[in-house]
Amino acid sequence: MLSTGMTMRKKIKFAILTSPFVALLTYWVVALYFKTLTITVEEEEKIRRFIGEGGRIIFACWHQRFFGGFVAPRILGEDLYIMISRSRDGDFASSVVRRFGWMGVRGSGSRGGREALKTLVRTVSAGHSVAHIIDGPTGPPRVIKPGLIALAQRSGAVIVPAFILYNNAWTFNSWDRFMVPKPFSRIVVNFGDMVSVPPAMTDEEFEDMRKTLESFMIREYEKRDRSCGH
Repeated sequence: MLSTGMTMRKKIKFAILTSPFVALLTYWVVALYFKTLTITVEEEEKIRRFIGEGGRIIFACWHQRFFGGFVAPRILGEDLYIMISRSRDGDFASSVVRRFGWMGVRGSGSRGGREALKTLVRTVSAGHSVAHIIDGPTGPPRVIKPGLIALAQRSGAVIVPAFILYNNAWTFNSWDRFMVPKPFSRIVVNFGDMVSVPPAMTDEEFEDMRKTLESFMIREYEKRDRSCGH
């Protein structure tokens, strides 16, 4: 009986995740939700100018804050590429975020990650910008995975930390304490300084750069969160 119940739940979940109507409805709900929010973008012109001059960027963001970045392609006026898992959940997420201007490159650390990283390198090298969830998809939280540095090293793109701040948000009991801004609250998106990665590094230099960037993002997020009242 338990097995039958589990099978039925999987069938229902599969039907939901593969339904174009559900994906479209989810998009409209999220889009309407964002209309209740006040979004302020800082350092936007610096980023636009760099991209306009042919620069290539990898935006680095914690998994905890990526909900607030949904509108980034519309803010910057161009599609952005992002790695999305090959799971059914990933199929659904890819269908929804594509409508916001996010182009999914399918793969994750446990499934298709190497192929996805190669595709992202080619994508950035072709002149497109990408966003990288640097501690996702399963953590540990606030620990930068090596893929961020490797992607910048192989593509020649600069890393730009993306700080997404909420003045009033729900915090969920997930591995990363995922946050969603409450209706009619404020989001501040701030782009940090550009970080260049040398094309050749020793293993020790690679790890030093990863740790330095990780410490910087932790420290800066704590400081910026305090300025927003968190």
